[in-house]
Amino acid sequence: MGVSSRKQGRLRRKKRVRKKIRGTQDRPRLCVFRSSRHIYGQIIDDSTGQTLVSASSLSKDLAEKVGKSGGNRAGAAIVGAAIAEKAKGIGITKVVFDRNGFLYHGRVKALAEAARERGLLF
Repeated sequence: MGVSSRKQGRLRRKKRVRKKIRGTQDRPRLCVFRSSRHIYGQIIDDSTGQTLVSASSLSKDLAEKVGKSGGNRAGAAIVGAAIAEKAKGIGITKVVFDRNGFLYHGRVKALAEAARERGLLF
């Protein structure tokens, strides 16, 4: 049982993107993962390997706002806004965006644009 060709393609794109992107202490990496039903975002400092901020459509503080829309653009926008607010709370304003091999379209784009609207620069 191997990995599907669709997942292999995403993992290949992920490797290609991650060769160029590196999160530092000054400018950490905003990594996005989407499944069929939910979306997740993390701000990571790659120099220490530490997750500084995270938000997802499953997190307890957002579950009520997101409701059943964790798998659509409205839910992604809520998660993007939340991650930007949390980041500003600990003093992060600039990040590097890591789309994690997903196309910059739909939910990934909605999360990114909502984070930008709330003040994250990337």
